Amino acid sequence: MRLMYDMGIMRTTLAIDDRLLGVAKREARRRGLTLGELVEAALRREIAARRPRAERPTVPILHGRGGLRPGIEATSNRALLEALDEGVPTERLR
Repeated sequence: MRLMYDMGIMRTTLAIDDRLLGVAKREARRRGLTLGELVEAALRREIAARRPRAERPTVPILHGRGGLRPGIEATSNRALLEALDEGVPTERLR
């Protein structure tokens, strides 16, 4: 059970269209949530969607004669980790 005074929750009054409120109550029931939990989740998503997102870092692309040794699958994290765990050099011999 969630205790409101332990969660920093404040009660408030909102004016919501009757039809929208009915839909929200049914959706909350369908998801096994309280109406307040559904509204809170929707507010959090709405606010998060409006935050400017940090720019993605630029990933360097390396060109050269090197590369992975034949037999090591570059698209498989498991294969790369297994090769490293076994002490197998991953780069090609020159």
